[in-house]
Amino acid sequence: MATSNTTSVSLKLLIDTKGGKVLFAEASKDVVDFLFTLLSLPVGTVIRLLSKDAMVGTLGKLYESVENISYTYLQPNLKKDTLLKPKAAVAVAGSNILLLLTNDVDSNAKQFYICAKCNRHISDVSGTVCPSCRYPMSTQVTYVCPQASSTVAATSGEGGYVKGVVTYMIMDNLEVKPMSTISSIAMLNQFNVKEVGALEEKVVYLGMDEGLKLLKASLETSTVLTNVFLGNKMA
Repeated sequence: MATSNTTSVSLKLLIDTKGGKVLFAEASKDVVDFLFTLLSLPVGTVIRLLSKDAMVGTLGKLYESVENISYTYLQPNLKKDTLLKPKAAVAVAGSNILLLLTNDVDSNAKQFYICAKCNRHISDVSGTVCPSCRYPMSTQVTYVCPQASSTVAATSGEGGYVKGVVTYMIMDNLEVKPMSTISSIAMLNQFNVKEVGALEEKVVYLGMDEGLKLLKASLETSTVLTNVFLGNKMA
């Protein structure tokens, strides 16, 4: 795939060629920020990204139910995209790959209305009678969602979740920890590696396609990096 810095980030895998598996990956802040971003994705967004037919279990059918239900049965002023295309709780700064999965143009954002006379109440249904002055609440206002990452960016100058001065170790099961020479040696001992010659380093790139595969694999297996980057069958 293309390896443009604007569309992907790289990570270095340490592979046990005899066992055919990834022991761990050496990664930058951008990769870790992407992984942590997955925790903030609403369930509806995950289903839409992976496609409802590819989902394990029954959430895909639940998603399809919302798609198919008539607006006759929904609450007034409720848009289906509130459930089908929910906004992530946290906006993420950093590499563009982080934004590819999470940035959606919310053209059907929920609308709110205030009382233009006393400005004391708000409703999501235009024309609702204000309980204070009995004036119809019909003045439309825009809800502005607070962006947690903006505060982080302002204070650290980096944005995202983790600091960029550190190299990180990502295990095959996506466990993340700061990397050091000692931790690398300890990890090799933990995997009982006897033949250093059987180890191989490989630089791979995390773009949109790999990001979606990684998200899907994280819901299905504990050998995520091996499955996504070495093409092994699910464990």
